[in-house]
Amino acid sequence: MFRLDSVFKSFGDERALDGVSLTIAPGQTTAVIGPSGSGKSTLFGLLTGLLKPDAGIVYFRDQDIACGSIPELRQRIGYVIQDGGLFPHLTGRANVSLMAAYLDWPKSKIASRVDELLELTQLPPAVLDRYPVEMSGGQRQRVALVRALMLDAEVLLLDEPLGSLDPVVRAQLQQELAKIFRRLRKTVVLITHDLAEAAFFADRIVLLRQGRAVQTGSMSELRESPADESVRQFVRAQQLTEMRP
Repeated sequence: MFRLDSVFKSFGDERALDGVSLTIAPGQTTAVIGPSGSGKSTLFGLLTGLLKPDAGIVYFRDQDIACGSIPELRQRIGYVIQDGGLFPHLTGRANVSLMAAYLDWPKSKIASRVDELLELTQLPPAVLDRYPVEMSGGQRQRVALVRALMLDAEVLLLDEPLGSLDPVVRAQLQQELAKIFRRLRKTVVLITHDLAEAAFFADRIVLLRQGRAVQTGSMSELRESPADESVRQFVRAQQLTEMRP
């Protein structure tokens, strides 16, 4: 689905990605994890076409993203960011139907698709009549997910989608998202700093450190066969954090 060939990206003197080569397989959930400053959000920007690499190529279905149509690409990729990223001046309904209306979908088709996605995400229809500030954090994330799914995108990109939620709501949404991923069978890329969350969702985990992909594999491979000492330390630190009262 995605392929990165020796991708470099810098911001001023700071190198965010340092020669990353990576393949993201279709139909799977891939979690990209790493400490702050490891390059996770930069990778997200490259996959969405919001950023361009300084060197190397990012492919989507064997097409160089830099050479393709960004508007067309974004219709094929749905994404959710932390706290939803909803437009604050629009109601939930206006947020989720914005791109469909822009593409001149008939109103009946928009309404039917919204109803279908409300059932999928277990979101009460009344929530869509509220503005984002009137919604809870969990409701904003569900509305953002409906927006990401509206055009039936081939890929879902989620950048720390549950990071700002309290533990109870976060655990509930994790369960609901896992069911949705299984039901839709789409390609999902989840950006997170939480190893337990990555292990819960992902078929495959990519660990970034200082802009490099230091290991790719299953949770058991990271835990039992770390590629180097930095991987071992990261896994150990995450496990100790989970054990703290």
